[in-house]
Amino acid sequence: MRFMLLMIPKGYEIAAPGTVPDDADRIAAMMKYNESMQQAGILLACDGLHPPSMGARVSFPGGKPVVTDGPFAEAKEVLGGYWMIQVASRQEAIDWARRCPATETETIEIRQVQEMEDFPDAVQDTIASFADMQLQGKR
Repeated sequence: MRFMLLMIPKGYEIAAPGTVPDDADRIAAMMKYNESMQQAGILLACDGLHPPSMGARVSFPGGKPVVTDGPFAEAKEVLGGYWMIQVASRQEAIDWARRCPATETETIEIRQVQEMEDFPDAVQDTIASFADMQLQGKR
């Protein structure tokens, strides 16, 4: 099963453009955590994200795309980064999240990735080419 562990750091929703972590000890602790997942063979990907002040959102009122540049006034929680892991169960994903050297101002949301076999047969037929699209993107 694939899971995303989504890091939600308080205060990041108002971070200035270009803000990056600058605490070497915290970064070292996080790198040690990342390496432990890599050594366990479960880490598929991980990245930090620039703050929302550098982002954009595309909404579709009336079916037409409207672009809003960040920061986003209504944002209560934003993503600061993620890990994509492959583990045997939801509980194992939770166990890995619990090992993260996060601070009291950070939350990790755990979300299982939808796999092809999760969908009904009729939907699987419709999205059958999706797996090929994903493979092409990895080349």
